[in-house]
Amino acid sequence: MPDTNALELWTAVDQYITDTVVAEDRILRAATEAGIAAGLPQISVTPSQGKLLYLLARVQGAKNILEIGTLVGYSTIWLARAVGPNGRVITLEAEPAHAAVARDNLARAQVEKIVDVRVGKALDTLAGVEPAGPFDFIFIDADKESNPDYFQWALRLSRPGSLIIIDNVVRDGAVIDAASSDPRVLGVRRLNALIAAEQRVSATTIQTVGSKGYDGFTIARVNDG
Repeated sequence: MPDTNALELWTAVDQYITDTVVAEDRILRAATEAGIAAGLPQISVTPSQGKLLYLLARVQGAKNILEIGTLVGYSTIWLARAVGPNGRVITLEAEPAHAAVARDNLARAQVEKIVDVRVGKALDTLAGVEPAGPFDFIFIDADKESNPDYFQWALRLSRPGSLIIIDNVVRDGAVIDAASSDPRVLGVRRLNALIAAEQRVSATTIQTVGSKGYDGFTIARVNDG
């Protein structure tokens, strides 16, 4: 875990980036505030991470996006803005209470017509998503224990050239602990073993620091041919 001074610095820099480069708007801030008011966990991506998802989706030219893990819909709004009015985002959320807050946030952002929020455990609902694929861009940010299963589903629902992004894969550095008994760490380590052995993708992991501490995300591109 980082010391207090390091976390304070990372948080201050994160806020500076949010206020300048990212320029988070009131709709996005309202989504975060709605989650706080509803007592939901404050584990959404940061504004700078949300903007990164938006930019990656735009660079990808994504028009059909799958998100696994909705929470308050913060990242969903970024992704919906990336696909534009003629695109589509399907987002999967296990908790009905979370989905209700997300739907309100999506309506406030005026993207509810292009976002399909599906409620239920993702491993139970992913099969129903298959007819809507293949997806140009898949963002995985749900329970870390299931990351290996989500990744295998992502491959099944993708096409050559699709991007798969997986969040929270460094776990304060615990990912290197082969003796860890933390199921979230074990889920990430199994995910990494799958990616290492998977010839259909090219991938890297980026370490991050910020207001949410020390973590990282993995980017995998489905290979051509």
